[in-house]
Amino acid sequence: HIHSHYSRATSRDLTAEHLHKWAQLKGVQVVGTGDITHPGWLQELQAKLAPAEEGLFRLKDDEAPAIQKDVFPACQCPVRFLLSGEISTIYKKHEKTRKIHHVVFVPSFEAAETLQTALEKIGNIRSDGRPILGLDAHDLLEIVLETDPRAHLIPAHIWTPWFSLFGSKSGFDTIEECFEDLTPHIFAVETGLSSDPPMNWRLSALDRYTLVSNSDAHSPSKLAREANLFETELSYPSLFNALKTGNPDTFRGTLEFFPEEGKYHYDGHRKCGICWDPKTTGHHQGKCPVCGKPVTVGVMHRVETLADREEGRKPTTASPFCSLIPLPEVLAEVHGVGANSKRIRQSYEFLLSQLGSEIAILRELPLEDLERIGGGLFAEGIRRMRTGEVITEAGYDGEYGVIKLFDPQERTSVASQLGLLAVAPKRVDPKPKQQPHQAPHVSENPAVPIVAEQPEPDLTGHHDRQPLTPEQGLAGSPSSPILTSLNPQQREAVLTIASSLIIVAGPGTGKTRTLTHRLAYLLAEHGVAPENLLAITFTNKAAEEMRSRLTNLLGERLVRQIVIKTFHAFGMMILRAEAEHTGLAANFSICREQDRRTLLRQCSSSSLREQELTLYLEAISVAKNHLMLPDDPEMQTFVSHHIVERIGSDQVPDFLALYRQYESALQAYQMVDLDDLILRVVRLFETNSAVLARYQGRFQWIAVDEYQDLNAAQYRLLTLLKTPEVNLCAIGDPDQAIYGFRGASRAYFLTFQDDFPDAKILHLSQNYRSTQAILEASRQVIAQSPESTAYEIWSEFVSQTKLEIYQAPTYKAEAEYVVHEIERMIGGTTYFSLDSGRVESHEDGTRSFGDFAVLYRLGAQSHALSEAFQRSGIPYHIVGQTSLYAYKDVQTILAYLWLLCAPDSRFHRDLITTKPRGLLEPFLEELQHMLDERQPVSQFIERIQRFQAQAEEVSDEKQAARLNRLMALAAPFGHRVRDFLEAAALHSEADEYDARADRVALMTLHASKGLEFSVVFVVGCEESLVPYERAGKPWNLEEERRLFYVGMTRAQEKLVLTHAKRRFLFGQTRRNPPSRFLDDIAQALKALQTRQGRRARPTTKGVAPQLTLFEE
Repeated sequence: HIHSHYSRATSRDLTAEHLHKWAQLKGVQVVGTGDITHPGWLQELQAKLAPAEEGLFRLKDDEAPAIQKDVFPACQCPVRFLLSGEISTIYKKHEKTRKIHHVVFVPSFEAAETLQTALEKIGNIRSDGRPILGLDAHDLLEIVLETDPRAHLIPAHIWTPWFSLFGSKSGFDTIEECFEDLTPHIFAVETGLSSDPPMNWRLSALDRYTLVSNSDAHSPSKLAREANLFETELSYPSLFNALKTGNPDTFRGTLEFFPEEGKYHYDGHRKCGICWDPKTTGHHQGKCPVCGKPVTVGVMHRVETLADREEGRKPTTASPFCSLIPLPEVLAEVHGVGANSKRIRQSYEFLLSQLGSEIAILRELPLEDLERIGGGLFAEGIRRMRTGEVITEAGYDGEYGVIKLFDPQERTSVASQLGLLAVAPKRVDPKPKQQPHQAPHVSENPAVPIVAEQPEPDLTGHHDRQPLTPEQGLAGSPSSPILTSLNPQQREAVLTIASSLIIVAGPGTGKTRTLTHRLAYLLAEHGVAPENLLAITFTNKAAEEMRSRLTNLLGERLVRQIVIKTFHAFGMMILRAEAEHTGLAANFSICREQDRRTLLRQCSSSSLREQELTLYLEAISVAKNHLMLPDDPEMQTFVSHHIVERIGSDQVPDFLALYRQYESALQAYQMVDLDDLILRVVRLFETNSAVLARYQGRFQWIAVDEYQDLNAAQYRLLTLLKTPEVNLCAIGDPDQAIYGFRGASRAYFLTFQDDFPDAKILHLSQNYRSTQAILEASRQVIAQSPESTAYEIWSEFVSQTKLEIYQAPTYKAEAEYVVHEIERMIGGTTYFSLDSGRVESHEDGTRSFGDFAVLYRLGAQSHALSEAFQRSGIPYHIVGQTSLYAYKDVQTILAYLWLLCAPDSRFHRDLITTKPRGLLEPFLEELQHMLDERQPVSQFIERIQRFQAQAEEVSDEKQAARLNRLMALAAPFGHRVRDFLEAAALHSEADEYDARADRVALMTLHASKGLEFSVVFVVGCEESLVPYERAGKPWNLEEERRLFYVGMTRAQEKLVLTHAKRRFLFGQTRRNPPSRFLDDIAQALKALQTRQGRRARPTTKGVAPQLTLFEE
């Protein structure tokens, strides 16, 4: 358990050469490499290490001589390297944030590379040698076991308050709770510097595990502070067999720190100078008498909490151990100077040159030899250490403890008498090692106010859950279980079935729940046949969520018969079924967004720039969303009203020509684009009354989610299906209409009752997501819009936490602030977070990475944020940055699959670049044979990838990762190739976010629609950005206001709004004032934040301090 120079807060000397050198100086024969998950370090190890005994490595012959000359002959011995690394996992389990460190071991570089590949799919393994992953410890163990049958995991420093299995801050009470069914694969646990075996013996559950001790070295000189003793064959299998069996003949015990010297042995508060044993902590009810905040509960306290044995009882399985003090610290006491001084370094080197390795000096060599070379006082110090006659001042809250061999006065006396007097002087009796100790510098002055007894304001953002309004009792509980969990307004919406209905549902008011329960009620209580129900959503994710909720209520058999689809998926279903009436081939293919770009580029006689291509494609979509084709009589008028402002009047002829060629190409290739999936269905229904009547007769009950986002084509489709006999229920919120730029219009929502005079309107007003402060601030912003339909939304969640407003000097400083705040709210991601003061020890984070979202107006803002998160090592995901389906290698695989479904597709055949071309037809026949055998889609993808590799296509790690991700997406489809292709074609930005991945989500405000997070940062709250205004381009202030409102209402507990004085964007430095929307929020709801300063560093007199990274 050590690290490399790729880890944060570690020495640059942590290289293979220096580890080879220091292992000999310390007396270590097998040393861990550390950091095997870091690609750069692994590459370095592969260049410098050669295979030795099975599963072990040695420094290569050409690397060793240069460093070996620095090793004293008395210390020289063979050194072997064991591939190891530490992994930090931070995640939520059983409603609590867990932070666990693990040490993993693999027997080969191939296994290490396999592990890296698996972990890089989950998080960032390149910014820190010890990666931080939002991954359950159980799942990490599973990945390790799948890497190689001989790969192992050992929980690290299991008692440390933070980052450990049993830690008081974020651990578990049992190993089984952490690793569940995989617990049998855990055979050893690392005790850590702040505990020793007798402390661990007090927990009988640990009897079946081998207790190991490691140095957790952050520099080569810190090796062997703790170590393990083996008497076995020198090989990877033998070492781990000894650990697995705990055989006392092969595993001979451990070398230990005195646990009091560890940083977290006792309880306390470092800043306040408070150090307590567990009993004293209990007396003070865990509160610091200086600042009133909870003290950090240390290892001894946690052991006392979980212990089921009295102190002093030794299990039969116990291995031997001995406690040592690092040799420089012994010498520091002897000489009365600091352990890092030049004098101590010289004395240390002299002793090693004369006597051998440090471990041999500390535990093996005769005292007479030590006295002969080091003097009588030195020998006496070693004797006391070996017999445990030490004076302890326990470490606490990140402060290392002190282990003394001599009282200060005694040291002078002993030094003068040893060698002069035959009788040693009387010594001050040391405190027994296990006696509870209270640091001598703690004052018990009763005059110190116990401020901890005063109630603290809630600064965490967590809900107090005080009811805001009187409890609303029900007049009587309806018998239907479908209704029992609904509030009165939701229940009314479910029961209103005599007429069409529009439900105004503000953010967090249970929109999906209400709609789902309404469908369930119609089926279970009202006798509606499932095939007569149609539910339309705007995203695939929303459709899946609705289907899942209905399945929980009604069972899979019934729900399978309900049509629950997005508008596009519904259109595709009809076009497939009615292909003969549309002029399309039955096996038509879908022109995805990337395919559209390829197609339009083919149609253009001149080379179009990417920006022009985007503008023309957007204009085509706008036209189709208004049901306009290039040769329609009204097209010219439509262009003048809706297209000119987008592309400019001088581009209109080119646009119309390109649009005609684009449509001709689609027809020739027998393809439809996504907009056609609705346009063609509308035209089919308008021209074929028999087909329309069939669908009108089938779908008697229609429910539409997000009705405020309808465009003209979708609206027309619904009005065609809606006869007087059809019951239409629409739900949404016109104040969250944010897609006007795509052709959507909230007017359809506002005129619903004009369109359907029998319709009733209902409101949902109880919010189940956000605190009342967030709701009130959001309401104040949206209420400034003359278009707002804002009505009172209320929440039971009351908190004293205000919205935080932060102004950064630059956009980079803004990104660093976001990262720092997330790190602080999590309670620290590393020990460096605590030791450096970035995070206070009392900040008991209960959130995990998945609880945070960072929202921005433009995708270009993500770059600075991404860089800051990369540096921090915090796991994150940029939602919608680059779709998997946009990569050329993935497009090629999809092209092969499309050729199975549409063999005559010239478009997809042209996408395949396999050479020589003569190999293509035989390979397609092979794929057809696989299709006939109904083989899984994932196997097709794997086979295609192998074929591409044989055709000498370039492959790399990232491509392999994309392939694995594509196979994972294909797995649920089984052998249904076409279904997988259609799902891939309908994939949208909203589908990119996976709530199961415990990572910070970075996304645009648009992409955040429909999501919620405990803590939300909205960055870039500046004029011209929020609201977004482009020079010379049309913009909609009120839609921008609604977009900001959507972003604000994603927050459950805490909302942070940031802006920067200077921002570099699109090649220009901008200096814009804070957004006007911030002024709409009452001052009483806002708290202006300043960056918490880090602890001042001493500077040399007369020398200016170094500028920070972002000072200008």
